[in-house]
Amino acid sequence: ILRLHLSDELEQYIVNVVVATRDPGVVDESLKGQVMYGASPRACMGIDRAARAHAWLKGRDYVGPEDIQAVAPDVLRHRLVLSFEAEADGVLPDAIIEGVLNGVGVP
Repeated sequence: ILRLHLSDELEQYIVNVVVATRDPGVVDESLKGQVMYGASPRACMGIDRAARAHAWLKGRDYVGPEDIQAVAPDVLRHRLVLSFEAEADGVLPDAIIEGVLNGVGVP
């Protein structure tokens, strides 16, 4: 699985998604102040490996953006610590992740 091709652009996309979880208001104004702590760099490795496995299970020898988007919620969900305001409003981590994935441009 680790031999599957992952382009440099998609590696940067993974990094951009993870960085955006730390301050999601940058990519989606409605998410401003919703996250106290975002994902760490270790999340990049998790998304990378899970996306490769997802691509392999789909019978491909390369990773596409759809693989990253398919696994990102599962990798990131438990890594976000929402702000008190977000929790009080009933915001779920999946909503933040969806906003980040929609806000970060796909290469």
